[in-house]
Amino acid sequence: MSKSLIGATVLALAVTGCADMSQTQRGTATGAGIGAGIGALLGGTTGGGGGGRTAKGAVLGGAAGALIGNVWSNRMEQQKQQMEQATRGTGVQVSQTQDNRLKLEIPSDISFDTGRSDIKSNFRPVLERFAGTLNENPATTVTIIGHTDNTGNDAVNEPLSIDRAARTRDYLTMRGVSPGRIMVDGRGEREPIASNDNQASRARNRRVEIYVAEPAPRG
Repeated sequence: MSKSLIGATVLALAVTGCADMSQTQRGTATGAGIGAGIGALLGGTTGGGGGGRTAKGAVLGGAAGALIGNVWSNRMEQQKQQMEQATRGTGVQVSQTQDNRLKLEIPSDISFDTGRSDIKSNFRPVLERFAGTLNENPATTVTIIGHTDNTGNDAVNEPLSIDRAARTRDYLTMRGVSPGRIMVDGRGEREPIASNDNQASRARNRRVEIYVAEPAPRG
């Protein structure tokens, strides 16, 4: 069997084999399947051993994938439902990503004005509730990514996007969330979700994305 076919087969099994699993089991199995596919490909390209080496790579890769995957536990599902309820009607988008992270996408009419990084008053209740759900589930980690529209240049937009993420982090830490759980990043105007051709589309791009992950337990 070719290396590419092995990789494709393992990845397909990772997805289709999860149909009858719980959300928690599915997260771990998907991570294991992806890791196995990578391990199989690496095992087949490093020379020697033929199929045995490829199979060994799949086993080792699967073990690594299970360790680094995220789980969608009952706590994560509860947190998603709580945030959906807390943000209903605000324009905040709450979803579960393919890699089992909780994603909150906060638009500019909730979060930040053009060229500003101070948190709007109507963003604060969202963060208050969000901080409460994080404190109820201390095993999770948080990634906050700031974005801008295309107004201004990179020299302005890069630090502005980072500052927006940092201000969001600081608000959460003031509500009891450990700063060691939170990573911040800024993407400037590099990842637009709208055209930037008009005021409405620029407002969509001026946003903060928050990701919550519960890593699969080790051992």
